[in-house]
Amino acid sequence: MKIGITAASGQLGASIVRATLALLPKEDVVALARNQQKAQQLGVEVRPGDYGNPEQLEQSLQGIDVLLLVSGMDKPENRIGQHRNVMAAAKKAGVRKIVYTSVQGAEEGTAFSPVIQSNRQTELDLQRSGLEWVIGRNGIYIEPDIEYIEQYQQAGCIFNSAGDGKCGYTTRAELAYAYARMLIEDKHHGQIYNLNGEPITQTQLTHYMNLTFATELVYKPMAVEEYRLHCMQELGDFIGNVVGGIYQGIRAGKSNNPSDFEQAAGRPHQSWSAYFSELKIEP
Repeated sequence: MKIGITAASGQLGASIVRATLALLPKEDVVALARNQQKAQQLGVEVRPGDYGNPEQLEQSLQGIDVLLLVSGMDKPENRIGQHRNVMAAAKKAGVRKIVYTSVQGAEEGTAFSPVIQSNRQTELDLQRSGLEWVIGRNGIYIEPDIEYIEQYQQAGCIFNSAGDGKCGYTTRAELAYAYARMLIEDKHHGQIYNLNGEPITQTQLTHYMNLTFATELVYKPMAVEEYRLHCMQELGDFIGNVVGGIYQGIRAGKSNNPSDFEQAAGRPHQSWSAYFSELKIEP
């Protein structure tokens, strides 16, 4: 069985390649990437993988049995067609199964909702494709909060519009482990899994950050529109609007979902106490 993993030059795709290599010989794993040079360090065969190039995709998918489709990063109105390109090329090339990385979130009413809607359309397209399929709905990555620690320290607080809403965070490493299992195990066919850890509030997140980094942060809730405008100013209109919408959805309870991680991965999701303990800087 030969596994193909798209978007392998990105952080999630690269993590899934490495997790799959822990289960299969490198000869059975193929990385597909738009930026092939960036994926060379993974130590596997790298093929071109531009979602906007159907002919290239069909050629790159020759000999692939199972394909991981990492959700694209383009605007929602473009992503549906790009994902359809991958599915059509996979069928022509003889791929039998696609595993799709979707996402949890509010399907209506937030600036993130168009992204969710485009993912749901891809989920539906995949279910109608005639291929075997598995869908993972990822929780929100916790790593950006870790990477933002210096800015939080400068501000003296963690600030966003999530309020008291709980968020089912996850990590790329945990997702990678689950997707590797979903790729190689047939028992997951036809399943849709929520992939997240124990949902926590921003106050709980702040507590973990303080324990880990010896900080004295507090959580400062912001109004939805105030935070959205802040994100747009810092990150640009498109990404800022999306990030603001993610936290609006958390506030509304749309990221507080039962987790199917153990069913997908064969073990429980790493606890947040264990995760933050690994990050802790000892004096």
